[in-house]
Amino acid sequence: MSRIQEPQLVPFHTDILPCMESPWLVFAPHPDDESIGMGGTLAKAAHLGIATHLVVLTDGALGGNHSDLVHIRQQEVRIAARCLGIQSIRFIDEPDRGLVVSAALVQRLAALISELKPAAVFFPGVQEFHPDHRNAALLVWQALQVLGAAAPAAIAYEITCQSPANCLVDISAEVAVKQQAIAAYPSQLNEKNYWELVQALNKLRTLSLPASVAWAEAFYRFSKADLQLSLADWARQRAAMML
Repeated sequence: MSRIQEPQLVPFHTDILPCMESPWLVFAPHPDDESIGMGGTLAKAAHLGIATHLVVLTDGALGGNHSDLVHIRQQEVRIAARCLGIQSIRFIDEPDRGLVVSAALVQRLAALISELKPAAVFFPGVQEFHPDHRNAALLVWQALQVLGAAAPAAIAYEITCQSPANCLVDISAEVAVKQQAIAAYPSQLNEKNYWELVQALNKLRTLSLPASVAWAEAFYRFSKADLQLSLADWARQRAAMML
């Protein structure tokens, strides 16, 4: 019988932010993942004067039936970025649903992190369903390992499902801005009602929090010791905690 209690698996309090230092660098597998996953926290960071930068890894070409979808989604992410106070966007343009872990791309991301010198790097949680989301996590993880002791803080965020969390951010005051950012993606909202799904996940994340918290986003801030492991080994260790 497991003796692990809830507070060992999920926070029962909120943090102001997963990192208070500036700047932040967010890796999104597709245009919209940054807003869906951590739009409220990005809006809060901008309000507190933290500079945020975004890297979109794939071209998003498979997210609908428009003839010029890549261009459309790039325009949408620029509008969303303005809503959230994001200061710059880089497009890597790997193929949608074709993001793969390669030594060349790992080195490219490591070089980009070194160039921008962020205090914290954000990437998708390890338990995401979409293969591009999981491969984004692997790519960034390996890029951080390349940087070794010079690596910034490593922080995972949720996009479409719950992942391990050790930091919950109250976004009750920012949820309207998050909704505005997600509304900047009509190409995607015509495919699925993402706002309803986002609301469900952000509401569920308040389960362990006081009733005064209406909406929350979840993160996992990794330790330097965690980064000595492969991401797969870290995930296995985390899963073993629950048994």
